[in-house]
Amino acid sequence: MNVPLLDLKAQYLGIKAEVMSAIEAVCDEQGFVLGPRVSAFEEATARYIGSRYAIGCASGSDALLLSLMAMGVKAGDEVITIPFTFFATAGAISRLGAKPVFVDIQTDTFNIDPALIERAITPRTKAVIPVHLFGQCADMAAINEISKRKRMYVIEDACQAIGALQQETRAGVLGDTGCFSFFPSKNLGGFGDGGLITTNDKTLADSMAMLRVHGSQVRYLHEAVGINSRLDALQAAVLQVKLKYLDQWTEGRRRNAERYRQLFGQTKHTECVVLPPTKPGNFHVYNQFTVRVPKRDELRSFLKEKGVGTEVYYPLPMHLQNCYRDLGHQKGSFPVSEQAAEAVMSLPIYPELTEAQQSYVVEMIAEFYRRA
Repeated sequence: MNVPLLDLKAQYLGIKAEVMSAIEAVCDEQGFVLGPRVSAFEEATARYIGSRYAIGCASGSDALLLSLMAMGVKAGDEVITIPFTFFATAGAISRLGAKPVFVDIQTDTFNIDPALIERAITPRTKAVIPVHLFGQCADMAAINEISKRKRMYVIEDACQAIGALQQETRAGVLGDTGCFSFFPSKNLGGFGDGGLITTNDKTLADSMAMLRVHGSQVRYLHEAVGINSRLDALQAAVLQVKLKYLDQWTEGRRRNAERYRQLFGQTKHTECVVLPPTKPGNFHVYNQFTVRVPKRDELRSFLKEKGVGTEVYYPLPMHLQNCYRDLGHQKGSFPVSEQAAEAVMSLPIYPELTEAQQSYVVEMIAEFYRRA
């Protein structure tokens, strides 16, 4: 049996007619950059998230960058985040000449450990970027309490967490800004790159909307040195179609996560597989179903031979990347992140996954450990 890590075509075939109609409409209109299609999608997403403002941009990476720029982060400033994440989180900080200050993660959720934030704060700390990794919100109540007391901005890296909730509030309005990615593999994925920022702060919203078009409010007149980071109308049209299915797809992911729990719970030789927990008050949207396993690399090779797709998010924490050697960290600096990088493996979790496919995945994992 073949079980890919992700099957984008299965999703596309179910909405093909709607998507192609939306694309054709944009082609007929001949308006491709920003414009009414993007505005309509921004408004729809703001309603879904529950934010006052939503600003479309070119990628989730740029959503982080624009948030930092609007908050005035500059060379010499410090921004706290985690080392166990996709590069864009730390990369956005570095692109402004600021310093990423890493804080280790919680063992179970892979999210930032709030208990470690305060000791990382210095007079140069401007913001903290908690990452809602794999689709589950970080402990925002604890993070916001510290940030309010220390007068720091909070930027949610919600690139993997659209639709996630904490205490009935959506990711994206739990901090000062929320950053989303529409990379094709995301729960709400476009047909290329795309991103969006949510906020309830008008000053930040106006600034980010200006900065995404080279710092211009009036054409050819520039108030600041911005960047070129606009959401294309074609992407907005596709995403507008997909947005109305997002909750349905999320329920599919959550159903599949629960089925994995049942299958692993009743299958011998899989007791060593550590499944991802959901913290009380959180609504997990499972952009990834990430487990911890012994003999991870050998298991992945075995599963590949059996037709099961897996991936490692992420194999090397940021503090051990070559580009961050100048920060002076070494192996052992952030042990929980390092342990996660050595043991995590993500399994197929997309909504169209069948019960038979999931049973096969678990059976193959059991077969590996039975032989081991």
